[in-house]
Amino acid sequence: MLSYRVTLDVPFQLVVFVSGLLAAHRREIGTRDGTRALTCWKQAVFALAWFRDRPDIRRLGQGSGISQATAYRYKDEAVEVLAAKAPSLREALDRAVEQGLPYLILDGTLISSDRCADKKTSRKGEEIDKWYSGKAHEPAGNVQALAAPSGVPLWVSDVLPGSTHDLTAARELVLPGARPYLKDLPFLADSGYEGAGAGVHVPVRKPRRGELDIDTKTRNALLRSLRSLRYQGERGFALMSQRWRAIQHVSLSPTTIGDIVKSALVLTQFEHKMIN
Repeated sequence: MLSYRVTLDVPFQLVVFVSGLLAAHRREIGTRDGTRALTCWKQAVFALAWFRDRPDIRRLGQGSGISQATAYRYKDEAVEVLAAKAPSLREALDRAVEQGLPYLILDGTLISSDRCADKKTSRKGEEIDKWYSGKAHEPAGNVQALAAPSGVPLWVSDVLPGSTHDLTAARELVLPGARPYLKDLPFLADSGYEGAGAGVHVPVRKPRRGELDIDTKTRNALLRSLRSLRYQGERGFALMSQRWRAIQHVSLSPTTIGDIVKSALVLTQFEHKMIN
């Protein structure tokens, strides 16, 4: 058996931040000094290594001198404290208003995962895999997000099964809380959100017969040109998934996707100096 060393390419201040959250959590639950296999600092390094590279959890635990069961517990604990730090929808919208942002970008993504045995009945009355996404052709979870015009993610939702359409997910997770803000803080979205209602601006699709009128074409061009709408909407997820590979594929229950993505959001926002 050989061992080797690797470098964890995260800022020192980020480890301090995560370590502080873990220390506060231990005090809250009454953990006694000297009763944990890892210190808060070492647990933070362990957790960030998992978020950064998504290595085999058993081997990562071995490298930290802990068992597989303890490795899962420590990883889950880190996800819990980070996800709790993620802004709520109202907090994110209030902050956007305070910053004077002209609009936000609404987008959804599918986070691939291992298969889950949950079933549901389709519109045709057939029993189907609840978490299977016909769009991605694999099990996945649907997560909605709001991003600033620059593409920096501001908020992410809980997870819904991958079989959920983006518009349905937005109607359940985003729009009810966002309605009071949409008059002064509109959302720009792609055509998958057509029908979302007032305040959510989407390009109008070309009719099956005929052409769009010049005003509609101009409006579509304007929407697509606003900071390259589609690109910037996807950039928010890319900033998280390319930096924190744990959300590229979740090999745990897909029900955990929401908290893992919220944790990645907090880590991303800290590195972009949006969290102190």
